[in-house]
Amino acid sequence: MLMAGPRPRMTFQQVYEEHVAFVWRSLRRLGVAGPNLKDAVQDVFLVVHRRLPDFVERAKTSTWLFRICLGIARDHRRRAHVRREVLDDSLFDQLPDSVDAIRLAERREDLELFDAALAVLDLDQRAVFVLFELENMTGDEIADTLEIPLGTVYSRLRLARQGFKRAVLRHTARRADGPRAVGLK
Repeated sequence: MLMAGPRPRMTFQQVYEEHVAFVWRSLRRLGVAGPNLKDAVQDVFLVVHRRLPDFVERAKTSTWLFRICLGIARDHRRRAHVRREVLDDSLFDQLPDSVDAIRLAERREDLELFDAALAVLDLDQRAVFVLFELENMTGDEIADTLEIPLGTVYSRLRLARQGFKRAVLRHTARRADGPRAVGLK
């Protein structure tokens, strides 16, 4: 019978290739603005490069990475008052020409609404909301990732859902009360 030895350690390149999309999504959802997103991703992987030799694979790599993302997002939020934030529309510039203008405008409005609703949440609630609702983690996984009690996870999730819903309702009410284009139904 063959005994399984220790798993080979992941190289930095493997971590980067397998998790860069997760890191990008996590930072974006944690409130790092478009123009600063590339820098934040780089900051995360600088930390990964420094700490990878000490990483003990007791937890999933994505759990470890999310904790790093959370710290980087906190740093960027603290420094946000010093920077001028500018919306990065490069995502929309990369869409094929076949996408019609109305669908593109609706998608942009939906993303703006989503970002605005997430922005009202404090970072702790936002982290739980992102992990549960968008990354499909369980409460236990979130508790392990954020190193908080399970009850705190569900309390933050409840508050985050309430805050998110209020923000969406407030924003859509403002949109409904806004000026309307003449001739459109």
